[in-house]
Amino acid sequence: MFLRDLWYFGALSSELKPGQHLHRELLGQPILFGRDHQGRAYALKDICPHRGILLSEGEVQNHDGETQVECPYHGWRFRTDGSCAAIPSLTGDQAEAMDLSKIKTRAFPVHEDQGLIWIYCAEGDDAEPVIDPPVLDLPEGAQPRMIVRDIFNCHVDHAVIGLMDPAHIPYIHRQWWWRTAKSVKEKEKEFGPVERGFSMLPHTPSSNSFLYKFLGKDRSTEIRFQLPGLRTEYVKADGKHFTGFTAVTPTNENSTAITIVVYWNHPLLNIVPKGLLRKGIETFVGQDRDAVNAQQVGLAYDPKLMLIHDSDVQAKWYFALKRAWTKHRESGETFKNPVKPATLRWRS
Repeated sequence: MFLRDLWYFGALSSELKPGQHLHRELLGQPILFGRDHQGRAYALKDICPHRGILLSEGEVQNHDGETQVECPYHGWRFRTDGSCAAIPSLTGDQAEAMDLSKIKTRAFPVHEDQGLIWIYCAEGDDAEPVIDPPVLDLPEGAQPRMIVRDIFNCHVDHAVIGLMDPAHIPYIHRQWWWRTAKSVKEKEKEFGPVERGFSMLPHTPSSNSFLYKFLGKDRSTEIRFQLPGLRTEYVKADGKHFTGFTAVTPTNENSTAITIVVYWNHPLLNIVPKGLLRKGIETFVGQDRDAVNAQQVGLAYDPKLMLIHDSDVQAKWYFALKRAWTKHRESGETFKNPVKPATLRWRS
């Protein structure tokens, strides 16, 4: 149902202080994200193997410098590597006879950088990462300046292709400060492959994207997409940057979490009221959410769908990338990116 052996966005660094944890659902599985008392992030399957209650409902404790999560039901304690540290109900002789090393909940590899916590979701419980965690092309030390979240009530595929679809912009995002019916123009963009994805190569923003003009004269923008559902827009102007990273993360089969993380060092954006910028981003993602949610009414009838050239080529690439990655992991063959350099044209 979902792609495996990939790094998924899990949480924000700012969400976890030492000794804290939180619950998330990811790929249809409950996940506990935590930070130990030394400041290291960790992730566990959020299920106690004893009676199935969520471990995240329990406390995080410090036992002689070791962080342990206590189950709220019977007090079983688990280390950050998933191993069972204690079962309080055992008597002395029972504790000696019980091999706690055989009791564990799944632990996931995590990586923290640039204010983001990544989780590696493998096919097997103990599989090690086969690829490096994602790294955004940002100045050293860059940290999130704004976070916007939403939930799309759909499968991740519909969320991904809905967000990358260029032809919907003058209809779903029609507002006086962005697009109008009269501002539709023919677009021509160059694309090329990147690692496990593709890029709308750096270019001057379209003339009907007039908000970009306020950023400066020497402007360029690039939009990259990478599996499993990572979209990053890099806008550069006069040596400064505005970067919008969007993680499209499957919660379960019918729900997808959208997390937009914005970075910038452009001085103009320090002047613009953050509330105004947030409102603009929330408006955009809310319009996409409403469109995709409305789409589910028709999809419930299981219609046959179609993709056309050139505006739907990015969607075709997305599905081709998924097939290529699945084949690579199942067969052991070298991953071959199916995306080839191309010039795409559409009206938007």
